[in-house]
Amino acid sequence: MVIAVVMGVSGSGKTTVAAMLAGALHCQFLEGDDLHPPSNVKKMRGGTPLTDADRLPWLRKIAAEIDDWRSHGESGVVTCSALKRSYRDILIGDRRDMTLVYLRGSRELIQQRMAARHEHFMPVALLDSQFATLEEPGPDEHPVVVDIGGRPAEIVARIMRQLDDRAVRP
Repeated sequence: MVIAVVMGVSGSGKTTVAAMLAGALHCQFLEGDDLHPPSNVKKMRGGTPLTDADRLPWLRKIAAEIDDWRSHGESGVVTCSALKRSYRDILIGDRRDMTLVYLRGSRELIQQRMAARHEHFMPVALLDSQFATLEEPGPDEHPVVVDIGGRPAEIVARIMRQLDDRAVRP
C-alpha cells in the first residue's frame, strides 16, 4: 500500500503529476481542491488568500479521505498544496505509511504556467501569497522532492525512481 500526498504551490503541476502518478501506481486519485467548501473557492476566485481557519476544515476532510483509504488497505494519491508544516501534520501526522511528494519550482516558471492555464479558480495574483506561506518540507518529513522542470511524464518517472529507491510501492 502506498499513499502519497503531492504538495506544492498552485501552478506547480500537482493535479497533472498526481493523476499520472496514480495511474503509474494503479491506485486511486483524489484532487484535494475538489474538497474545498464553496466559500473557500469564492475567496480564492476573488483574489483573497485563505486563512488557516479557512483551510482547517478542508485539511481535515482530506485527512479523513486518507484515513478511509488506510482503513481499507487501499493505495492512493491525493493533491494538496500543504504549504505549511502544520497543514502537513494534519494530513500525515503520525501516519508513517504515507509519502510526501514535494513539487518544487521557481516562482518564474510557476507564474508562466499559471498564466497559460484557463478555468482555474486560483488567480496568478495569489502566487506571491502562496510562496510567502510556503514552508518547504524538512528532512525529518522524509519528502520525495522533485524539480518541476520538464514534462509531466519525466517528473512522474523521477518520483517513481525515488519511490522504488525507498521500496514504497504496492
